Amino acid sequence: MSMTTISLIIIFSTVLMMRAGLATMATHFKCRGGLYPRSKVERFPVPDDKVIWGTPYKEYAPRNYTSPHITGKPWADPEIGEPDFQPQWNKLDYDVNRESYLGEYAIINRVPRNPIGRTGIIGRGVLGRWGPNHAADPVVTRWKTCETGGIELTKDNIPTLQFVAIKRGDTGEWALPGGMVDPGERVAAAAFREFQEEAINSLQMTDDQRETWQLEFEKFFSGGEIMYCGYVDDPRNTDNAWMETLAINFHDEDGSVVGGLKLHAGDDAVGVRWVDITPDLKLYASHKDIVYEVLRKRLSMYTEDDDDEDRKKRG
Repeated sequence: MSMTTISLIIIFSTVLMMRAGLATMATHFKCRGGLYPRSKVERFPVPDDKVIWGTPYKEYAPRNYTSPHITGKPWADPEIGEPDFQPQWNKLDYDVNRESYLGEYAIINRVPRNPIGRTGIIGRGVLGRWGPNHAADPVVTRWKTCETGGIELTKDNIPTLQFVAIKRGDTGEWALPGGMVDPGERVAAAAFREFQEEAINSLQMTDDQRETWQLEFEKFFSGGEIMYCGYVDDPRNTDNAWMETLAINFHDEDGSVVGGLKLHAGDDAVGVRWVDITPDLKLYASHKDIVYEVLRKRLSMYTEDDDDEDRKKRG
């Protein structure tokens, strides 16, 4: 169906407003104020004008908190100062990636400093690594279809894009089915693994079921497009440990691959579903901004295809 000029204006003005957070992520909000996740530790208040490290804040006295639950875990760093812990900051430290997508971060008093600014708490909180903690977020999308089989349009004649979302077991919020990148693991492989574990519950599959699934979808998940790599405004962030992600969009244009996939929540997810991308979307951390960037990209490609069809008809 051909789009009108008005529809095109509505599409891009809407998406530009929705994606503003991703384009201007120069500060953070969700990791400031209130209780630190999974604890009774109160963050020290950080006003908007005191986030940046270069701004004096003599009263700043954040509490030091590292969850006892991560002590001794194989995926977690030891405490700073332990004799056998000699981290190589801002570089690949054996199989642990301590580089940041934001560039070189400062080391103050032997510990990394959050490059975005103050969070109201020091230590690692519940994060395993000092400095950047790398995640991979697969954004699996399809066009929503109506009963006739065509793409469902909004009242403004905009096609509806859907993505796979999981409901987190810890916060109850809807989020992308992503997770941490294991040491030595490729980010794309981590995105594929996390989708399998959280959205289709591959951990509960038999070996035969898992092999069949992987053969069917391996090609699909090899053709992803990077949408974002950088800092995540995550409530778990601290002054010394923070989340970063690489988000990859895997789009099922005609819905023939994962579009009809039966979703099953697994691993630490308690729910999973296809979700419409709308202006009032609410998601965990910075995931909303990532999803809006995917929408912008897909709508721009959709309109290009539509223009090609118009030219063929005129031609």
